[in-house]
Amino acid sequence: MRIRWCLAALSLVAGAGLTSLTAPTATAAACADLDVVAARGTFEPGTLGTIVGDPVYAALQRKITGKSLSSHRVDYPADLSLTSAARGNAELVDHVTSQSAACPDQRFILVGYSQGANVVDNSLGISSEGAVVGSRIVATLPAAVEPKVAAVLLFGNPIRAIGRSVTGIYQSRTLDLCATGDPVCEKGGTDTLAHLGYTTDADQAATFAAGRV
Repeated sequence: MRIRWCLAALSLVAGAGLTSLTAPTATAAACADLDVVAARGTFEPGTLGTIVGDPVYAALQRKITGKSLSSHRVDYPADLSLTSAARGNAELVDHVTSQSAACPDQRFILVGYSQGANVVDNSLGISSEGAVVGSRIVATLPAAVEPKVAAVLLFGNPIRAIGRSVTGIYQSRTLDLCATGDPVCEKGGTDTLAHLGYTTDADQAATFAAGRV
């Protein structure tokens, strides 16, 4: 319960303290080479997410040259309701599946922060049920889409606090960052402010993704 309260409080603090940052333009251009699909954290403001999605997208634009990028903000509540992550899971899978059919050569970079990491986990077939703001799996990416997922970028991933991680076919394509002391992803962590610091990891994440596209 304490961690759930922290998620709400920290996200509201982020919205108040980081709104002066300029968010990158998120586009839905048809059939870009790469589609960046971002699931924001609980109550996180911003186009793709002020703390993670927006700075990561901007970093990807700098790091990946010679390819066009589009972006998609996963349409889900990102609140503390019991169905929030499940709704994000369904929407992410629906978007990627639809885009894959419409744009057969398009590849995807999946980005998830905090509750958004739960959304991505579930979509890859790794259940976030039992994690803070987690849910059961309601949809998974089809096998035909799997080769098109170039990279998975996760930040403050709640399933890590219950001993889970991305395994299997997506493991080598996944960067899963957990700041020291972050109670959302580190069991026993006590540094609640660590959960707000992932903006500084945007370049690292973009470099990781650029090496896989």
